Amino acid sequence: MKNLIPKCLLIVFTILLLQSCNKYDANGKLIKEYEELNKANWLLGEWQKEDSLGLLVEIWKSQNDSTFAGQSFYIINKKDTVHSETIELKQNGDNLIYSPTIKGQNNNAAVSFLMIEEKDSVLVFENPKHDYPQKIRYQLNSDNSLIATISGIQKGKESSESYLMQKKN
Repeated sequence: MKNLIPKCLLIVFTILLLQSCNKYDANGKLIKEYEELNKANWLLGEWQKEDSLGLLVEIWKSQNDSTFAGQSFYIINKKDTVHSETIELKQNGDNLIYSPTIKGQNNNAAVSFLMIEEKDSVLVFENPKHDYPQKIRYQLNSDNSLIATISGIQKGKESSESYLMQKKN
């Protein structure tokens, strides 16, 4: 009987310890953690690249606890939008999915890219079955700039395009 009491106390203590690791809201509902999405928090905000051809803008906002909503557009002559897309960055289980929708492409349906790499402020998403691009890469630089790169095989040849954007406050 003396051995049973310490074992019971150990079990109760272990259960209490495990429960204390979880977060709950004011109503006692378990709050899920979205660790993969949280690794991309540095992406939130407005990013711009302006040159003699036009203005590229990418805006990221937190939509809810598991999803970021992005919007990207390219404007020429300060009035004509020649490219526009919406993007959803969503954690689904342990996976982070990047899903752009470009009006007039893919029957206006989103194309999903799975995050295959995350380290040192770099996010890499891949969809080897997509026509182009097959990879999308974001890299945050120490000077608060961002390099967005799309790459893959296009018309039978390796192709890559990079866009250096500055954070706007």
